[in-house]
Amino acid sequence: MTAAARPHRDLEWPTLAMLALSYALFVAGTLIWPLSTGAALLLTALAIAQYSSLQHEVLHGHPFRNQILNEALIFPALPLFVPYIRFKDTHLAHHYDPNLTDPYDDPESNYLDPAVWAQTPRWRQILLRINNTLLGRMVLGPAIGTWYFSAPDIAQMRAGNRRVILAWVLHAAGIAIVLAWLWIFTDMPVWAWALAAYLGYGLLKIRTYLEHRAHEAFRARTVIIEDRGPLALLFLNNNLHVVHHCHPTLPWYELPALYAAKGDHFRRRNESYVFAGYGEIFRRYLFKAKDPVAHPVWPVRTSDRNDADPA
Repeated sequence: MTAAARPHRDLEWPTLAMLALSYALFVAGTLIWPLSTGAALLLTALAIAQYSSLQHEVLHGHPFRNQILNEALIFPALPLFVPYIRFKDTHLAHHYDPNLTDPYDDPESNYLDPAVWAQTPRWRQILLRINNTLLGRMVLGPAIGTWYFSAPDIAQMRAGNRRVILAWVLHAAGIAIVLAWLWIFTDMPVWAWALAAYLGYGLLKIRTYLEHRAHEAFRARTVIIEDRGPLALLFLNNNLHVVHHCHPTLPWYELPALYAAKGDHFRRRNESYVFAGYGEIFRRYLFKAKDPVAHPVWPVRTSDRNDADPA
């Protein structure tokens, strides 16, 4: 479903307010660097994580009807590591639910084909196993994710893929805007921004850690985390992830009400892949992997019951 396929407000004030807050936090974090390096890094990392969540809103058609205007709002490359256009293209491909968790066709899958896993060098297997704990995903995940995301893009640019080249050129322009801000108005060094971006990426890994699971029925592969605390706000309610996948153009602030009204339906739809909150996830998986790296039910067999319970 496209943004135009549903009733759309001309102006979504909650999203604009969150965007203003993200920019304000970024400005504050970078400006207070001489006063407190720790507070500066924390505020800047929080701003970048929130901004990344807002980029996700933008690619789904918010806050305006005009997508060019939407994307202009998030043009500065605060998150540093991932070009917005590449995020947009891969994420929209990820929204083809029958491919969820597919090691080849889901761009956001953390699983490997078992045959590929068997041939993976031992040192890399160790890193990927650590990466499958929540702590590993937060600490190592940004580096591993950047490598797995960027290496294929480099190959595509060398092969002349104009869309990928455009994405990285625009990303470089967005980086230039941030660098100009840092150099002209603040004392924050570039390495500190890079570190804050890494920390912000690590915060986002909390959200993506168990968003999807390997399951034969694709409707049961997407999680519900019934959290209404600070992390849910940071992630713009994307913890109600099955609701988002069923209604991808619904703005973030309408997801909780829909889940409250149809919670039984969504829990039945995803076959009770539900967590009470992020505290439960930290207790269970901070040092323990939830999943193997090799896809446990590969090749996935899609049953007829996938389409029996529409959104």
